[in-house]
Amino acid sequence: MTTPPLHLGKKWGMRRMATPRGHFTMVALDQRPPIAQLIGARRGIAPADVSFADMVAVKRTLVDTLGAHASAMLFDPNYAFPAALQKLPAHTGLVVTLEDHRFRDTPGGRLSHSIDDWSVEKIKRAGGDGVKVLAWYRPDAEPDVLAHQQNYVERIGEECRQWDIPLVLELLVYPFPRSERHTVDYIESPEKMPELVIESVREFAKPRYGVDLFKLESPLPGASLPARDGSAAQQAAQGWFDQMGAICKSAGIPWVMLSAGVTPPQFLRVMAYAYAAGAHGFLAGRAVWWQALQHFPDLERCAEQLRREGSATLAELEALTLRAGSAWQADYSAFDAMKAEGELCAAYA
Repeated sequence: MTTPPLHLGKKWGMRRMATPRGHFTMVALDQRPPIAQLIGARRGIAPADVSFADMVAVKRTLVDTLGAHASAMLFDPNYAFPAALQKLPAHTGLVVTLEDHRFRDTPGGRLSHSIDDWSVEKIKRAGGDGVKVLAWYRPDAEPDVLAHQQNYVERIGEECRQWDIPLVLELLVYPFPRSERHTVDYIESPEKMPELVIESVREFAKPRYGVDLFKLESPLPGASLPARDGSAAQQAAQGWFDQMGAICKSAGIPWVMLSAGVTPPQFLRVMAYAYAAGAHGFLAGRAVWWQALQHFPDLERCAEQLRREGSATLAELEALTLRAGSAWQADYSAFDAMKAEGELCAAYA
């Protein structure tokens, strides 16, 4: 048997992101366009005209009310960092976004890129426990688009290995823009969505990308998953989740689910399917805090509802996770082979 590589920084970062029992019960607040759109609608202005102060105030409220209830929180560097790093509890892990939300749509597909003046190195230096990257991906995009997205993730994976920090990869299928080739502006048919999700996971589970934790979307719309009643519809839906889980298990990569804006009850159902397929937790945003933000600009009312309902949603999700989720544990077996002083220093290259 080969001794697993040390990667002590990656292991420690993953431990920081998880609960003591090895589950990931994480809250995302790196969202930028959805929050800007909400604030803009309440202020009667365009999202592009939303002030830095308003974005910071919302994110500070989210951390202030929910930070103590999450195993980790996902920050963006442009707003969440300056808003609330000082409010993040010391026991709560810190995952930091690398990709810019301003992706580029082309006729052949969508292109991701990093935030200007931001990098894996800076995330590590700033105290991050993990690097999160969203890669827009669909296997039927043009070859040059696929190559761009694959190379982008592979390059970040190499940097995460260099700086010994976990790579959290979020994959999202997206609609093609209208063009001569694509005459509709959504996934061509709902039946195609599960295959696009599964094949995307299959691609990025390859070792070349260096993914440490997947953040995945439901292969079927979370708002319309059938009840878990043993019906044929439920078994068919479970089959898609099982395929996703089998790919991750074979690759040895733990995985969590994103909420994609569904309601709390809908997300609890998503997670029940995911846990039956071996998921290790969640990294959820809007399912936890979206309804409370509808009170903006009254941040006191937002905070009150977050403390009452947002924390209750997290408690329900955590209880389900503890009951049904798979636990991740760091592998330190490489230490067992060490017999003499200095071996760790020499081996940790």
